[in-house]
Amino acid sequence: MFYNNYGGMNFIWWIIWMIMLFWIFATPYKIPGQRHQKETALEILQKRFASGAISEDEYHEKKKILEIGQVK
Repeated sequence: MFYNNYGGMNFIWWIIWMIMLFWIFATPYKIPGQRHQKETALEILQKRFASGAISEDEYHEKKKILEIGQVK
């Protein structure tokens, strides 16, 4: 008897829940306490070279030192 009275509202709640779940799981943001990979020394060196903080000669010298250190 009262089956169709609130059928539309049920559909709206499903849409609201789907939007909320999408927002929670699909929004890219950093969660506090989440483990993040630290940058390696080589990545930091590459960023410094790309930004112009070090010269090409310095970059190659330090890269060689880092590669030798990783072999041991």
